[in-house]
Amino acid sequence: MTSSVAPNAPKRENYLARLRAGGQRPPWMERPSWFGQGAKALALALIVVMVTYPFLLALGTSLAGQKELEARGGYVLIPHHPTFQAYSVLLQGGVVTRATLVSIGITLIGTALSLLCTITLAYGLSRPGMLMGKPILLIVLGTFLFAPGIIPTYLVVQQLGLLDSYASLILPVLLNVFNVIVVRAFFQGIPTELYEAARLDGAGELAILRRIVLPLSKAVIAVAGLFYAVSYWNSFFNALLFMNDSGKYPLQVILRSYVVQGETINAHALGVNVLPPSISLQMAVLIIALVPILLVYPFLQKHFAKGVLTGAVKG
Repeated sequence: MTSSVAPNAPKRENYLARLRAGGQRPPWMERPSWFGQGAKALALALIVVMVTYPFLLALGTSLAGQKELEARGGYVLIPHHPTFQAYSVLLQGGVVTRATLVSIGITLIGTALSLLCTITLAYGLSRPGMLMGKPILLIVLGTFLFAPGIIPTYLVVQQLGLLDSYASLILPVLLNVFNVIVVRAFFQGIPTELYEAARLDGAGELAILRRIVLPLSKAVIAVAGLFYAVSYWNSFFNALLFMNDSGKYPLQVILRSYVVQGETINAHALGVNVLPPSISLQMAVLIIALVPILLVYPFLQKHFAKGVLTGAVKG
């Protein structure tokens, strides 16, 4: 149904453009007061401190030596004599290095497969007239409302022969229903004229998806990809449930062993006489587990608001 406000949209946009060009605000937007701006700046500063302080404290502690830790009560924000001994010992042992490579591989392969399945399923469900489209959509939504428990999931993985394999860390969580619904809503928001024009040119569904839909959906795909990547990277419970070989553990399981369970590193196995302080080793593992996500997130964060809002709300 065509809205009665639609014909006035170009006039409204031209009016707003003239106001912006002249440095003026629309009449319905109040000019911010000094108090309001100061309160926003103070709130933002407090949030930044609350977010960055724990990370900087963990980083400083991982770089501190034994004497400095004892002098400051166990945690150091800015070490005066930083040392990378904790990182050297962890990477020299091979356990953390192998676990990091496992996590990177699972995250890259799992994210690629999850995006492939999510995009194809969402595209099929977004097209009108799809065979069995509504029943399949109801099944997808049903899995969102009634999630399987631990025991049924374990039995299915066991029957498929996936125990103690990397596939058990990917296949049970291959699809996220929330991401499918968001991507589907985004695909539905693409003008139908583009689909019709492509079909008149002789393009099939696969060509339409590859040449038209995907280039227009970079924002929502980036959001879904980041959600999947963070989920795969932070996952540790499935590894504890399905993995029997500790040599196949991802990094988060090693992090849990060192930080939560307090396991110690064998100095003789590493060929070193004196180990760094245990708190430095724990914080070093924590930093190693955080850095990859911190490096990727800034490049995709700008797509969050655009991808989620555009995919969830249609005008």
